Amino acid sequence: MTPRLAVLYEHPRWFEGLFSELRARGIAFEEWKAESLTLNPERMEWPDLVLNRMSPSARWRNHGCGQFAVLEMLRLLEARRVEAINGSTAYEVEISKLRQLEICRLCGVAAPRTRAVNCPKLLVAAASQLRFPVMVKPNCGGAGSAMQRFDSPDELERFASQTDFGSDNIALVQEYHAPRGGFIQRVEVLGREVLYAIRIEAKSFNLCPADVCATAQHKVERFEPAPEIATAALALARAAKLDVGGVEYLEDAVTGQVLFYDINALSNFIANAESIVGFNPTARFVDYLERRLDALRWARR
Repeated sequence: MTPRLAVLYEHPRWFEGLFSELRARGIAFEEWKAESLTLNPERMEWPDLVLNRMSPSARWRNHGCGQFAVLEMLRLLEARRVEAINGSTAYEVEISKLRQLEICRLCGVAAPRTRAVNCPKLLVAAASQLRFPVMVKPNCGGAGSAMQRFDSPDELERFASQTDFGSDNIALVQEYHAPRGGFIQRVEVLGREVLYAIRIEAKSFNLCPADVCATAQHKVERFEPAPEIATAALALARAAKLDVGGVEYLEDAVTGQVLFYDINALSNFIANAESIVGFNPTARFVDYLERRLDALRWARR
């Protein structure tokens, strides 16, 4: 018999806690590994619910073959009326920083000024419309992978040919804003509610909140977001159709302006969560999964 839940994922370690919690509660599930998917349009039996945990940084773990196959799988599930947590719309937002910026615009929240190009030769011209320093980052990135800062047009011109354009061959050129106090903020959302919020010491661009919390190299602390921040984060999550995810922003060190710059459909939560946020977010996430499964069961009676 097909388990009622399937987990579609790629990272080899991030979800060990999730799998352990599911097993502890006796919730059977299939593991669908994104780097070795078979899409079968003729399949007759499907799980009731599919949890999408695919990461946009998969390419840097040699799992880039799953990046767009996952999108096709999610679309196939939706065509078969199989419910997916963070389905195709959310995943399309996850793998495109351009879409994230458009959602920020639609929701009326500020984001760094940005241009996007599909050729290294266009980077300097695109950056000339912005204020230096600038960041160059892949449109389909993740975990801060391949982000670079350039302080002048000359520096950008010298190194433009060495930039990584990511899986979809699109790169963003974005105005750099130093974060106030050296901290960025992330608000985690689950089921239309704020789950928790953390401040992360941004000593580098290439960091993943879930990973840095496992070390002492970056300071991480919980905080209660201001009502307007919580409202903005929830609005962004709704617009992106996120069931679970994280929204990141910073406060400009000079102006104090709040700038949202990342909408994450993949939320693997932070390491050492209980010592930082005071509870186990994975347990609450599995509570949510159980509610979704129970709702499907009742709907089909």
